[in-house]
Amino acid sequence: MTWRLAGVMAALLAGLAAGWGVSAFAQSGDDVMTDDKALALAEEFGVEVGKVDEEIKDILGLTKAEGVVVFAVIGNTPADRAGIKVKAIIKEVDGREIGTLSDLGRALEQALPTQNFSVATFETAGIDDQGVSGGLNFHFVRVAKE
Repeated sequence: MTWRLAGVMAALLAGLAAGWGVSAFAQSGDDVMTDDKALALAEEFGVEVGKVDEEIKDILGLTKAEGVVVFAVIGNTPADRAGIKVKAIIKEVDGREIGTLSDLGRALEQALPTQNFSVATFETAGIDDQGVSGGLNFHFVRVAKE
């Protein structure tokens, strides 16, 4: 085994021991999607988001603590113009399934430059919905050229 391969193997084993998922090694160098980078891309899109944890799962009445929830929508942004709502769970961006902040970051990184894409969100039924259950909503996003 060459010294370079030995170094890669050592990094992989150290990362796995630290609890990193295998997907963290699927990308290299600058291509790694961190939570901070994903949050910055989400803000560029026009939303403040976070991971769905047990507390949020209970508040929203979800069956699983997974996904990305919208905490705030920034006015006059692509997300605002597309009708994204607070408390929505982002399920897809341009056909790419979203389960984590990293998924959202990678999808937005590819979608934002295209200036036209879709976002699917799950919105739970609220007290003002008069018995109508929540469901999947599709939003068509247009990013204004600068």
